[in-house]
Amino acid sequence: MANKENKNEIVEVSAPATGMQVIFREFKKDKLAMFSLIALVIVIIGVFIWAKLIDEQALMRVSLRDKYAPPGDKFFLGADQGGKAILGQLIIGAKNSITIAIFITLITGVFGIVVGLICGYFGGWIDNIFMRIIDFFITIPSLMLIIVFVTIIPKYSITMFILILSIFIWPPTARLVRSKALSESRRDYVNASKTLGTSGFLIIFKEIMPNLSSILIVEMTLNFAGNVGIETGLSFLGFGLPPSTPSLGTLISYANNPLVLQEKWWVWLPASIFILLMMLGINYVGQALRRSADAKQRLG
Repeated sequence: MANKENKNEIVEVSAPATGMQVIFREFKKDKLAMFSLIALVIVIIGVFIWAKLIDEQALMRVSLRDKYAPPGDKFFLGADQGGKAILGQLIIGAKNSITIAIFITLITGVFGIVVGLICGYFGGWIDNIFMRIIDFFITIPSLMLIIVFVTIIPKYSITMFILILSIFIWPPTARLVRSKALSESRRDYVNASKTLGTSGFLIIFKEIMPNLSSILIVEMTLNFAGNVGIETGLSFLGFGLPPSTPSLGTLISYANNPLVLQEKWWVWLPASIFILLMMLGINYVGQALRRSADAKQRLG
């Protein structure tokens, strides 16, 4: 009889995909989202590099001789009513708007995430105090108060503008994170860590927060798009950056003049197209991130 050799079957069990792997798969499946992400990164980096090469003081110098100069050799995208190059203002304005949106997103995101995690984990009187504060900020007309603060503060800077907006924008993030942390803090791994004597802050920031990473990335991305819209909207209304500081909203506000809207399209149209394409790109990226956070909607 031939000897029969028993062969051990090796069963390979693939490890569950991490959050970043799921996000990468989702972008790999959604070509439009991948293209939007790459284009956004290139545009943002390009804007910041290009802005470094522009002399802002020379750019904002008034030249009535070039008033409403159309696109041509001297001005690639034309000039505004003060003879200032639209292209330069578009680049500097995009840099300012993106910078403001990034800092507001970081400040409100970090503060909102920390407050939401602490409230969701500890509960009790800490949760009651912060939730009453959050309810207060959500119920008040934040936009009107921002306009009031901007109006009464003389000669405010970009830093002051960022701080004013951050004060009123963090509560929705805190409320979302709190609701997720509440359900997460009741899971078995949290109870096991408590039993082992792990401190509350280690559980919050080393165990609960990593499990909310997908939701936090989605929230920060969508907040970034919203913050760009808030800044440009306030500048459009005349309550954003000072008039001497280029902004996308200021360029679009020139369209309030019927003559400029109809005949001087080069003054307001480039900024409008830039914002439209940027918002579309962020929206596609945000949709891919949202799907990656929900297993039922994933493409990959």
